[in-house]
Amino acid sequence: MSTAAEISDKASTPPAGRATPAATPAPATTAALLAGHRSKYLAWLLAVAIAAAAFNLRPVVTSLGPMLDQVRTGLGMSATVAGLLTAVPSFCFAVVGLAAPAMARRFGPIAVVTAGMAAITFGVLARSFAGGTAVFLLLTAVALAGVAVSNVLIPVVIKRYFPDKVGPMIGLYSMALSAGTALAAAVTVPLTSALGGGWRIGLGVWGLLAAATLVLWLVMVLLRRERSGAAGGQAAARLPILRSRTAWALAVFLGLQATSAYATMGWLPKIYQDAGISAGTSGVLLAFVMAIGVPASFVLPNLAARRGDQRIFVVVLGLCGIAGYTGLALAADAAPWLWACLVGLSMCAFPLALTMIGLRARTSGGVAQLSAFAQGLGYLISIPGPILIGTLYQSTHAWYLPLGFLAVLLVPQMAVGLRAARPRHIEDETGLGR
Repeated sequence: MSTAAEISDKASTPPAGRATPAATPAPATTAALLAGHRSKYLAWLLAVAIAAAAFNLRPVVTSLGPMLDQVRTGLGMSATVAGLLTAVPSFCFAVVGLAAPAMARRFGPIAVVTAGMAAITFGVLARSFAGGTAVFLLLTAVALAGVAVSNVLIPVVIKRYFPDKVGPMIGLYSMALSAGTALAAAVTVPLTSALGGGWRIGLGVWGLLAAATLVLWLVMVLLRRERSGAAGGQAAARLPILRSRTAWALAVFLGLQATSAYATMGWLPKIYQDAGISAGTSGVLLAFVMAIGVPASFVLPNLAARRGDQRIFVVVLGLCGIAGYTGLALAADAAPWLWACLVGLSMCAFPLALTMIGLRARTSGGVAQLSAFAQGLGYLISIPGPILIGTLYQSTHAWYLPLGFLAVLLVPQMAVGLRAARPRHIEDETGLGR
């Protein structure tokens, strides 16, 4: 007598010589496969959108520097107002960036970044038609407001949609950010000459690039319809972030890093020129400092994200900066490319800080609040730095004291960085850990 199992086997075995029909995927399986392919393509598209947005976050500022004399002449702008322009970015990044988490909770981070791209596009294009100083400043502030919310929320988008690839995505974001910074500084003047126009064309052309990026983000808004109630991520509740020592350490670390970065971008060509290096070469050296960050900004976040503890990177970057600024102070013309390389590496503390922001909170909602707090307070801390460097130089007519100050500043930067780099989550420090 056959067993039940044998009967079942016989029933399921086709007769000899008869072909077995091809297996047809169940409707549910087919739908899952299609959903998986769609999700994969959306992820690639979002990664491209993030890189494109990052590329547009710095030309608002760095395209203006080489054209500032022409802008001043064309608008009748006073030297005092031109000096105010150097403080506007940090101020906008701090004030507007603090409002980004609330907007993300209400509308979703992708929608708010899209609005940021729209503000950048409008501000950059419209200011190239400005007829007066006040309008030019207002439109620059509009563009910088778009930069501010994107600064804060792109790490949130990465944490929410790429939770297992925070390091590589922050690396992509940082690399694109560095590339946009360097390219705008390097090509704005020759591009303006090639187009045969004045400063209005030289600045306005970057708005066209922002407009192309805006189209890409509008597509993302349509494809990824976010629920406003869940826009802030898994944890929409506000954290008592002031209780977190890690959040404070990250804010101070970012502030000290931004102080060195803005002082370097503003004064490095003058430092080299005072050492006897030509204006043309000094400009190339500044572009080299920023270009160093392109490959380093991609590699560093990947390496840092693989470790729970990032303290080794904090120390190495800090020591590079101390060596670079010391070399510039003592013998800027002896090894100018070496000093530029070391300073450029030290400025990679910014992508390291972004990586730590993505790792120090468990949820995208936590990242939003940490990013806003750290960047908002950090940029406020950075505002006096470049002004102080100029004051020290004006009072001593030498670069020993200003550069010594920047070198010494890296000691507290490393100290707070060591605290921020420890494997902690702000939710645990605020009493809301799981």
